[in-house]
Amino acid sequence: MGGHTVVVFTGEFDVTADAVIVELERRGIPVFRCDPGAFPSTVVLGARFGDCWTGYLRTDRRTVDVADVACAWWRRPTPITVPADVPHAEWVRAEAVAGLRGVLAVLPWLNHPDDIRAAEHKPVQLATAAQVGLPVPATLLTNDPAEARAFAQAYGPIIYKSLTMGILGEDKVIYARPVDPATLDDGVAVTAHLFQQQVDKAYELRVTVVDGSVFTARIDALTEKGRADWRADYRNLRYSVDTLPEEVADKVRRFVTLRRLRFAALDFVVTPDGEHVFLEANPNGQWAWIEHETGLPIAAAIADALEGATHD
Repeated sequence: MGGHTVVVFTGEFDVTADAVIVELERRGIPVFRCDPGAFPSTVVLGARFGDCWTGYLRTDRRTVDVADVACAWWRRPTPITVPADVPHAEWVRAEAVAGLRGVLAVLPWLNHPDDIRAAEHKPVQLATAAQVGLPVPATLLTNDPAEARAFAQAYGPIIYKSLTMGILGEDKVIYARPVDPATLDDGVAVTAHLFQQQVDKAYELRVTVVDGSVFTARIDALTEKGRADWRADYRNLRYSVDTLPEEVADKVRRFVTLRRLRFAALDFVVTPDGEHVFLEANPNGQWAWIEHETGLPIAAAIADALEGATHD
């Protein structure tokens, strides 16, 4: 579109986005911050189509011309909601989502929202990792208790991982955890379950990719709880800067390219033998705490990617 403004779509409280916005503003790049979750209550869209979409997006603070958008970043917006007492609330919400996302879809993106959603599926991630030659754990996806027990017998010890974010409530999160085969009863039939062979780990890596630049942080868990899933015990982790072998880094770049991503955060286990085993990828993963702990310049790299579009 040849514009000059970077649009950041995120919620009101997002320190990760704040870090990039501060860097962009320091460079003199115009930034328009907007939470799509506020549409249509306090965010206003006016778009017309001739040869292309033109128009504006307006918040209670600022207005941006669609034609002036150089690049958009889908960070962590809140979902569009409509009060339940609005007549036909579900239809109203569906129309709001379709209208806003339909126009936004034509913008230049640092990770298109559609590509983010497509890349979030763990089965797709595992297939893509194997396609580029990254080792992956033996994996079973099932709701058949007998199949789960057979997998545990063949590949044990095994772990269970949620297929989604695993958030059950404000204070309840499902982390990866070891599975006792004796617990694989009829409850498995309730929904889909992802089981994996437990990988013997020396340590883990968080690999953040921005437009081909690879930033690698080593994570050492200091407790058994953290060794099962480091997200379960952030307070007892030790971080350091690491470097991927170039062969692995090239495979990571191919993974990201195949998933049509410019940004992604990938998790690896490094075995005692030095093998890098792919666990999962987050196409919109958090990274600010990694930068804080290691000094890796991830915010600057994202700002570079967004700023680069303003010069095209």
